[in-house]
Order: sequence, then structure tokens, then C-alpha cells
Amino acid sequence: MRQDNEAKEKSSDKPSRANATTLIKPSSGWQILGVKELSDYRDLLYFMVSRNIKVLYAQTILGFAWAILQPLIQIVLFTLVFGRVAKLPTDGIPYVLFSSVAIIPWNYMAQSMTASTQSLIAGKAILGKIYFPRLIFPITAVLSRLIDFAVSLLILLILFCYYRVYPTWHILLLPVFIISMVSVSSGVGFLFSAMAIRFRDVQIAMPFIIRMLMYTAPIIYSATSLPEKYRFIYSLNPVVGIIEGYRSCLLGTPFMWDFIVPGLITGQILFFIGAFYFKRMEKVFVDVI
Repeated sequence: MRQDNEAKEKSSDKPSRANATTLIKPSSGWQILGVKELSDYRDLLYFMVSRNIKVLYAQTILGFAWAILQPLIQIVLFTLVFGRVAKLPTDGIPYVLFSSVAIIPWNYMAQSMTASTQSLIAGKAILGKIYFPRLIFPITAVLSRLIDFAVSLLILLILFCYYRVYPTWHILLLPVFIISMVSVSSGVGFLFSAMAIRFRDVQIAMPFIIRMLMYTAPIIYSATSLPEKYRFIYSLNPVVGIIEGYRSCLLGTPFMWDFIVPGLITGQILFFIGAFYFKRMEKVFVDVI
């Protein structure tokens, strides 16, 4: 009798389990990133980041050596053209050092901003088939490029050994500028990837935007060469604060806070604006694409 009752209880449970449904609802309340939801899908984020890293240099002969060759070629060209021929002022720093500590973080930002802008369009095949936080697309593009950034730091290590540049206490602030570099790249990626779904002009305009950002940032020239009356407006460019912060942290030069602080503030504002716009447009991605 006891076995019969247990069998009946198990059989009565089967219909309820068979009829069980999973309901997916949009997150309620004002949430910028939906951190809890991203945490629930962290395994997927890890998988997509690792996949992007593996695919990045798949079927290439040199593989991760490209992460060193690309900035190295730029450093050599900039040193010859702007250091030797144009002889741009560098505040007494050898031009190869002056340019390399700017080119390496800039390359990361340029590549991650471009990749994250195209991430939703590149992933449109799975966008409407299964639900997961859409922010994973641009975040994946930004995080996967950190491997290239870490590998390219070997160039700086070699140059510092050659020029006998030793770290000072300034290097303790380097994580602040790394976080700011990632957040600015993410903010641009959030904003432009959401816009690119509806306006494909953004994809076409992105190379031009990247070039404009490069020439309006102190990568090949010193920020101190600008006239005093334009410096505050110039400092609102978030890339300016990041580049100047890297120079001070790695080369031990004085921090130019009048350039750094406005840029860091602008960068965080850009991050939240990009995240807010992305979350606002997220509901129409599948319909538009």
C-alpha cells in the first residue's frame, strides 16, 4: 500500500512539471547595467570572451605576435615622422617613450570601440533566437581585447629596460586609468552599437570617428603645446585624461590634473549615457534587425 501511494504521488507530480513554464520578463525599475542579470549569465560571458580570443587570430601564421607587431610598427613610424622629421616637443622625454606609452592604450581603445560598435550586427544570427542580456555583445568585444593590450605591454617593458626608466609611486594609480580606459571603450561601444542597429551609417562613420579621436588626443604631440585658452575644452575629451594619466604613471612625470580630472569625469558620464541608451533601445533590437 505504501509503495502504491508513493507511485500515485509521483504520477501526480508529472503533469504539474510537464505544464511548468518559464516566463522571461524585462527587468523592472531603473537599472543601468542590470548587474544581477549579467551575473546570472557570467558563464556565457566567459565563454563568449574566450571564443573571441581564440577566433581573433585563428588561421594566422603569427598569431598573438600581431598584438606586438601592430603597435610596434606604429611606434617606429611615429618616431621617424614626428620625432625625427617634424621634431615635435615631448617635454624632454625621448620620443619613442613618449609615443609608445600613448599608442598602446590608444590601440586598445580604438580596436575595442570598433569591435563593440559592430558586435550586435555581427551577432544578429543569434540575437532573436535565444534570450540573454544584450550587453554581453559589446562587453565581450571590450574584454577580449585586453589580452592584446597585456601582450603589447612587453614593448614598454623592453623600452623601459633600454632607457633605464624605473617605476615610481605614480604607478600605483595605473589601475585607475586602466579602468577608465575600459569604461570609456565600453561607453562608446554601448552607445554606437545600439545606434548601429537602426542607423547603419554608424558602421561606415566609425573609422573616421576613430581617426578624429586619435588626432584630437595627445598621442603624437604633448598636451602642453596647446594654447592656454583652449585647454579646458580640450581636456573634456576623455581620451586626453587617459593618455596623460598613462604617461604620468609609467614615466613618472608630474600628473597634469587640469587635463586628467575633466577627462575622467567625462569618461564616466559617457559610460552611463551609453549604458542607459543601450538599455532603452534593447527592446527594439530584434524588431529592427
